[in-house]
Amino acid sequence: MSQFNAPHFQNHDDARKYLEGLRWGAERVCPHCGTVGKSYENAKKPGVYRCASKECRKDFTVTTKSVMESSHIKLHVWLQAFYLMASSKKGMSAHQLHRSLGVTYKTAWFLAHRIREAMRAGGLMAPFLGSGGKTVEADETFIGRKLGAKKSRAGHHKNAVLTLVERGGAARSFHIDGASAGDILPIIRNNLSREAKLMTDEASHYRVIVDIHGVASHKTVVHSRDEYVRYEAGETISTNTVEGYYSIFKRGMKGVYQHCAEKHLHRYLAEFDFRYSNRSALGVEDGERADLAVKGAAGKRLTYRQSH
Repeated sequence: MSQFNAPHFQNHDDARKYLEGLRWGAERVCPHCGTVGKSYENAKKPGVYRCASKECRKDFTVTTKSVMESSHIKLHVWLQAFYLMASSKKGMSAHQLHRSLGVTYKTAWFLAHRIREAMRAGGLMAPFLGSGGKTVEADETFIGRKLGAKKSRAGHHKNAVLTLVERGGAARSFHIDGASAGDILPIIRNNLSREAKLMTDEASHYRVIVDIHGVASHKTVVHSRDEYVRYEAGETISTNTVEGYYSIFKRGMKGVYQHCAEKHLHRYLAEFDFRYSNRSALGVEDGERADLAVKGAAGKRLTYRQSH
């Protein structure tokens, strides 16, 4: 593939050096104790370092304490997988990774889940959406069969998802038990600034949430009356931004992934949030997006036994 002409996509050693630059920069950091610039390389094992701190003295590599730790996959293959998943707008299935990278399907499946873990914002995301009076749209959608409906033979049912999208900014999605005020309020409290201008549909639970949490303003569109956008004093009242996010998400889930176990849904949401929040419209192109995902791999682990 032409996009893999760079040296770090071609061989393990160049990939290791590239990863070291992304993770550590000019000075190595011991992932065990956090000591900066005090380690030495094993002369017989390139890429293996030992911390020089008397309290530590542990060996480490660039993959230690990351989603790539203990993996037998060559590092340039890891970087190719990161790039493919970061640059595919609607996702990259394990079967596609299996064919593109020349690895087994099982390997591709765990590669994909580990990369989704790296994409998970975790503690790195800004504390609140809508800070400074920005507009945030909120909505719910469902994946699978309707909640409460009789389960199919395959056991599929609807999973509720809540998404908050800051216009011109990031998206955050959550797998929730149901679309009630009690399900949504804790997420609103932890993610939405009181300075935000909130846009939702006419669902009554948002009025309850706003009364409890409080925001700068709350405007609604009444979908039941076929109202999808209106304009007030130069302000656009709609939930079209979050609906656009769901359009991409659903096309990916139905057309690319097709099947998603409930226990894995939060990882797929993290993947789509990551690509949306680091999209080209915000000045983040494919290579930079892949590098951001690689940087997110540090400090996270996902083993074969802990795939969910």
